[in-house]
Amino acid sequence: MKASTIPRSDLFFTSKVPPRSMGYDQAKKSIEASFDQTGLDYIDLYLIHAPFGGREGRLGAWRAMVEAQQAGKIRSLGVSNYGVHHLDELEAYINELEAEKGMGMGGVISVGQWELHPWLARPDIVDWCQKRGIILEAYSPLVRAKRFDEPAIQSLGKKYSKTPAQILVRWSLQKGFVPLPKSVTYSRIDENANVYDFELCVDDMKTLQTDDYAPCAWDPTTSKD
Repeated sequence: MKASTIPRSDLFFTSKVPPRSMGYDQAKKSIEASFDQTGLDYIDLYLIHAPFGGREGRLGAWRAMVEAQQAGKIRSLGVSNYGVHHLDELEAYINELEAEKGMGMGGVISVGQWELHPWLARPDIVDWCQKRGIILEAYSPLVRAKRFDEPAIQSLGKKYSKTPAQILVRWSLQKGFVPLPKSVTYSRIDENANVYDFELCVDDMKTLQTDDYAPCAWDPTTSKD
C-alpha cells in the first residue's frame, strides 16, 4: 500500500484481533502491532476474528478496540464469526458501557464478517444484523470452488452466460452482502468484478435457496466458550 501511488483515502484496510490475542491487554498489543507492521496512520476496519477467549476475553478485546477508535486510530469496528448468542452478549455490553460512560462510548458494531453462500445463508445472523443496520461481509462466497459443478449453478451460468464464480458473487450482492472473493490471479479478479451487467431474477434466487448448513471453512459461530 505504501509503495503504491493510490491515495490512502482510496484504500480500505482491515485488520483483526486474532484468537490468541483475546482479552483487553493482549488485544491492545495486537492493535499496536498492526500499526507497527503496516506503518499506517489509521486502520479503516478492525474486527474480532472469532468469539473465543470466553466472555471476559471477548468483551476485553472489544473495549480495547473501542479505545483505539476513540483515539482516532480505527475508523470502524466489527466482529467476525460470532453466533447470535455472542452478538447478544456484545450488544448488552455496549449498552452497559453507554449507561456508565454516555451515549456512543460503548462503540458500534458497524460490520460483521461470516462465511456466507447459498449452502450457508445463516438467516438468524443475517436477520440480527439487518435489523441493526450492520454491514454483512461474506467470506468464502465462492465456497472454495467446491460447488461450481452444482446443477443449479451450471444451469444459471448457461442462462446468463456467466461463470459459476460470477453467479455466486451476484447472489451475494443481491442478498445485500459485501462479498470477499479471494484470488491472486488477475484474470479471476477481473472476472469476479464483472457482475454488474446482469441480475438474477426472483425465481433464480429462490433456486439458490438450499436451506443447507454446510460450512466450507471453520465455524466458530457455534462456540459455547
